[in-house]
Amino acid sequence: MTEDRGRPTDPDGLSRRKWLGLMGTAGAAGAVRVVGTGTASLGAGAADAAGAVEVATVPIHSLDCVVTPAQTEGPYFVDERLNRSDIRADPTTSAIKEGWPLRLRTLVTKVTGETCTPVEGAMVDVWQCDALGAYSDVRDSQGRFDTRGQKFLRGYQVTDRTGTAEFLTIYPGWYAGRTVHIHFKVRLFEGDRRSFEFTSQLYFDEAITDEVYANAPYSSRGPRDTRNDRDGIYRAGNSGSFLMLKLARDGHGHLGTMAIGLRMS
Repeated sequence: MTEDRGRPTDPDGLSRRKWLGLMGTAGAAGAVRVVGTGTASLGAGAADAAGAVEVATVPIHSLDCVVTPAQTEGPYFVDERLNRSDIRADPTTSAIKEGWPLRLRTLVTKVTGETCTPVEGAMVDVWQCDALGAYSDVRDSQGRFDTRGQKFLRGYQVTDRTGTAEFLTIYPGWYAGRTVHIHFKVRLFEGDRRSFEFTSQLYFDEAITDEVYANAPYSSRGPRDTRNDRDGIYRAGNSGSFLMLKLARDGHGHLGTMAIGLRMS
């Protein structure tokens, strides 16, 4: 099974690395502002409207609000419009995919100068393969699986006023030619019209993946053939290193967090 290997793009011409440099300059002042609003969407620039309130001043060294690099959508996105936080089950059968529990938390912000504004009302889609490397509701071009009609490990959530969307899923498996990853897409709408779209992927610490894969059902597959440093999409433009989930133990599983900084103008 192969996946589209297009190079990551940065339509705003500003890389995550450059933003770190800019924010380092801002660090001379010691902090940047994090602004919150009560608006439902930033599709029309609502975050810049009068009435925004300052909710926190965060030391520069602890802030992860920098521009996130875009990466290819790949061949397996299906716009199911499944509004749910627990994406483990197939809603047609209620069967739950077996795997290591993963709570996935994303924080979506709009980056403008030195200001990071939580984006409320954004649709965050995630989709991933199961523990054995199969995606739902698609037929693999190389004939490895045909899951059409099933809808496991797909879903979206709408960000709250802090820009947060959270999912309950499983640690993804692997398939030939790709390192371990989860796809995500952020969209904004004005009525029925899409006003903004951003697509990328999330990656995992190799040591933690090795620990997880020592357990069933992952262990039944044998060693994976591609790690982060051999994955063309991860390596392109060094973008993958800026898309690593921050992982921490969470009960019998892990919590993975990612700050997604977006240029929207």
